Amino acid sequence: MSSQQSGSGLMSSAGLVRYFDAEKNKGPVIDPKTVIAFSALLGTFVLMLNAFA
Repeated sequence: MSSQQSGSGLMSSAGLVRYFDAEKNKGPVIDPKTVIAFSALLGTFVLMLNAFA
């Protein structure tokens, strides 16, 4: 019974590797620092709108 369980794990992980390799090339590449800076600016903007409204 243990030989069947080890064989099925290999088969299921092969599909995940193929899925993540396909997703690697799609979509825009954005630097994480850019995302953090944009979020901080947007949060500051919202707080300023709340303060003056």
